[in-house]
Amino acid sequence: MRPLLGCLALVTLLSPSLACPSPCSCSTKKNGRLLAECAYRELREVPRGLSPNVTILTLSANRLGRLGRGSLAEVPELQSLWLGYNHIAAVEPGTFSALPQLKNLDLSHNRLAEFPWEDLRNLSALQILKLSNNRLAALPRGALRGLRELRSLWLNDNELTTLAQGAFEALPALAQLQLFHNPFNCSCKLFWLKEWAHGASAVISRAGSTLCAAPARLRGRAVTDIPGRLCVAPSAQLTYLSGPANAAPRDGLTLTLHCSVAGSPPPEIHWQIQTSGRRVDIHGPTVARDGGAKPGRQRFLAFKNGTMAIPNFGKEDEGTYTCLAVNDVGVRDVSVNVALAGSGNPAEELPRDDPHAGHPGGHSCAKGDELDPSGVGEKLVIVYHVPREARSGAGAAEPRIRVGILLVLGLLLCW
Repeated sequence: MRPLLGCLALVTLLSPSLACPSPCSCSTKKNGRLLAECAYRELREVPRGLSPNVTILTLSANRLGRLGRGSLAEVPELQSLWLGYNHIAAVEPGTFSALPQLKNLDLSHNRLAEFPWEDLRNLSALQILKLSNNRLAALPRGALRGLRELRSLWLNDNELTTLAQGAFEALPALAQLQLFHNPFNCSCKLFWLKEWAHGASAVISRAGSTLCAAPARLRGRAVTDIPGRLCVAPSAQLTYLSGPANAAPRDGLTLTLHCSVAGSPPPEIHWQIQTSGRRVDIHGPTVARDGGAKPGRQRFLAFKNGTMAIPNFGKEDEGTYTCLAVNDVGVRDVSVNVALAGSGNPAEELPRDDPHAGHPGGHSCAKGDELDPSGVGEKLVIVYHVPREARSGAGAAEPRIRVGILLVLGLLLCW
């Protein structure tokens, strides 16, 4: 009787580790890992009753349509999860984040248009990720950050038209990358991939099938062969434009800066203005085509041609004025620090429109120029007059400053 009781007790102790749902077959591998084989069972959901010790779960070739957040809660020690060849169209966020030991995840040949990329942040042990043959249209910026063990990434046969810059740069172990059979739009937003592929140790499998679908002139060309002449990083130069010589004494000072940019595609011009009291970000013209200021933008007048004007410039407008040239290849910025003071020195003795006038090394930017930043840059001094009557008369109320000195203390940069 005692031997029988002992056997029953042993079965009771071992039963949790041997639990296996009826549709599956379970076994222990030579390496001690517990395998739950549930493939080709016409399953419409993840079976319940799996042992918490399962490390390999095969659910391929079933009829699964959705994975809920608790679908895999019973198997927290999973190292390999095979879900290929199902009908999965939705995965609830958090489904995979509770599987920190996961090394292999296969979701290929499903119907995914969205994926819970945030779940990958907890999968630092992941080595193989298969998302091929789905309907993914985007790989968000930073989606793969933290996967330092990832060796193989399958994204082929999806609907990707572009990839966020630097998408694969945080993957030091990456050896194999599958991108073929995607309708890539080979604009300059994708030009970074060419440079990354030429310098990375990872192999882009079937690179000859990783082709441009658009634009028409590049259709059928490898995405790693986008002509460099089509994609040129922006350059920028910031200069001061002098005001009209016949300005009436009643006119206040208008600070006018001009930002000249070059690059391919032609860069957009953005402005950042930082004064002691506020910061202003301007991402396009604030002056309409008819010359009128757009609502809410009357203080800083940004024109489409790169000119910025600040009428009645005063002490409250002192600060840093930055022009940013932005295109699909990158961003370049150039700044000047502007301060205001009064003076009676003659304005005609100082440079205005050409900040490099009289400077033997000075020159302007042209498309394709390669400049040595150490040799470029001048302090720009703009002098305007304070009337004598404004400086006389003790006890009189302080007059409005119309004329004085603008010191652009930063360097005029061009690169």
